[in-house]
Amino acid sequence: MELITGQRFKQTRKYIRAIIMISAMAFLLLFLFLFSILIYAKILGPPPIAVPQSTIYYSDNNRVIGESSHGQKRYWEKLEVISPHLINATIAVEDRQFFTHHGFDLKRIAGAIVADIRAMSKVQGASTITQQYARSLFLENDKTWSRKLNEAFYTIRLELNYSKEEILEGYLNTIYYGHGAYGVQAASQYYFGKNAKDLSLAEASMLAGIPKGPTLYSPLENFDRAKNRQQIVLTSMIKKKFITNKQANEASSNSLLFKGKHLIVQNHTAPYFQDAVKQALKSQLQLDERTIELGGLRVYTTLNERQQQIAEKSFATIISADSTIQGALVAMNPETGAVQALVGGRDYQTSPFNRATQAVRQPGSTIKPLLYYAALENGYTPSTMLKSEKTTFNYNHDQSTYTPSNYNHQYANDEITLAQAIALSDNIYAVKTLFYLGLDSFIHTIHRFGITTEMKSVPSLALGTSGIKAIEMVNSYSILANGGKRVTPIFIKKVENAQGEVIFEQQDVDEQVLDADQAFVMTQMLTGVFDEKLNGYAKVTGNSIRSKLTRTYAGKSGSTSTDSWMIGYTPKLVSGVWIGYDKGNKLEKPVEKGYAKKIWADFMENSVSNQPVQEFKETNNVTGVYIDPESGKLATPDCLGARLTYFVTGTEPKEFCSSHGKDGEPIVEEIVPLEKKKPWYKRIFKLGE
Repeated sequence: MELITGQRFKQTRKYIRAIIMISAMAFLLLFLFLFSILIYAKILGPPPIAVPQSTIYYSDNNRVIGESSHGQKRYWEKLEVISPHLINATIAVEDRQFFTHHGFDLKRIAGAIVADIRAMSKVQGASTITQQYARSLFLENDKTWSRKLNEAFYTIRLELNYSKEEILEGYLNTIYYGHGAYGVQAASQYYFGKNAKDLSLAEASMLAGIPKGPTLYSPLENFDRAKNRQQIVLTSMIKKKFITNKQANEASSNSLLFKGKHLIVQNHTAPYFQDAVKQALKSQLQLDERTIELGGLRVYTTLNERQQQIAEKSFATIISADSTIQGALVAMNPETGAVQALVGGRDYQTSPFNRATQAVRQPGSTIKPLLYYAALENGYTPSTMLKSEKTTFNYNHDQSTYTPSNYNHQYANDEITLAQAIALSDNIYAVKTLFYLGLDSFIHTIHRFGITTEMKSVPSLALGTSGIKAIEMVNSYSILANGGKRVTPIFIKKVENAQGEVIFEQQDVDEQVLDADQAFVMTQMLTGVFDEKLNGYAKVTGNSIRSKLTRTYAGKSGSTSTDSWMIGYTPKLVSGVWIGYDKGNKLEKPVEKGYAKKIWADFMENSVSNQPVQEFKETNNVTGVYIDPESGKLATPDCLGARLTYFVTGTEPKEFCSSHGKDGEPIVEEIVPLEKKKPWYKRIFKLGE
């Protein structure tokens, strides 16, 4: 009997030892498996936590003008600028042990298992904030074992590679709150019309209850259910000692005002401009489409909202609503190249084709300032005389002829000055100048003005028959306006990524590409377009809008059978308007030919109305003298139409006009630099003397 007992005891010890050995091996294997997972997760490093976020566009005064969201509103906010009430409410209701566990709340998991077994169904969840974050970042919501395992692995990777604060920040910025709002900022704006940092305890506790079931607990869908959920959140916050009973009661009794509206609406402000910004993001920053649309960028643009509204209103009020004619406008700061307003067409919804940046149209006589600048560099002055008469030009080794004509076939049939040729837009003078300079020389000058469009090497190039984009034409005038410094059209001042890091910032470029003195002489001649003193065989081309202008402008109009232009500037603003039909139909009606000038004048006058009057500041090496417009010589007191004209010092005329009085009697009036002249009312009423 004792023998049997001893044998059984020995066998029992063997079994126990075997169980211990197997358990130890199983534990060791489990330990090695888990350790391997941890090592593998660490080797893989931090998982990318970028999620689709709305890219937001701002105007030049940092007001939101649009966003790209594709139905999902997402804005990333740093943890420190999120309301502490919302942070505490989320932790209390979603994961009370968040700061103490390592991704999995084992106690909560065990409790959930027991509850599910008792109810014989899944009645209680045990996902931590980290698990929910992993699920929202990398996984679908299907309930398969493979998804659960992947979720666990991503949870481990997040916990190993990110701090608790980073995980919490990511969770709050990615969780879905219903109605297309992802993250606390989008949700705060949608439900309460405010930023996440400004949420009260009542608002935060209501918001924190929604992610459990965005449809079930939305206060806009079912207020009673949302209110009950809010009470659960407040109770959880009491248990966690985030708030007192008194604070909870006050929050529960507070009446909440719901907005139910996303604050940012896409493409309602300057849609053509926003398209140009997106194109700049591709070409300048080399960003792909997905990054631009869903990268959570903050794009700070150059758009001046006031000027944009003025531009759009000018088109709407001046062009008849039933007209099918199209148009474009570009306004720039000549000192920086910043595009401050842009109209690419009359109706973006009907046609998103951007006529300001994409259409190539004949610029007509607006090309002449570039031609005459080249002439100034090659010996011309404002007093250079050429004969305006019907002329046939031979070219291509006398194999071809070209016979241009003036508007309405009007000619001086006499010599006129360069200053008057510009003001009257004499075509014969322009073509004669082109033949003097040579086609290659003129094309080279065009490229110096920043125009990259290919030019046709033909005599009619002097009259703007080779197509150019509107934005390039306006930019070329900017170079004249700023005294000859290179600028390029700029749409973007700064770009930040989703983490708030600056990935692009526009840098100023200071490069002199034109002679500053000749640029000023050219500018001063362009003011003559609006000066009736330069009337001759025809009226100055700016005569129709001259009465609408209240300050000094430099500018030039241009027209072909299919295109009408007006481009002009002040020292601080350059703008250009193009009018025409997309299919190149002829502009038959006189009113259509006048649209460009009227829109330009209306835009410029209203845009600068809130700015002090500024004259063009002469450069150091120019001299201003009074010139008789007809003879181009120094004016005498008998020359009633004498006009102050600037020349590069040393090139001004030395002879006096003899056509209106005695030769050699100059106008006795001190030439005061433009910026130093007294205001008109002081000059008239002798104030301050």
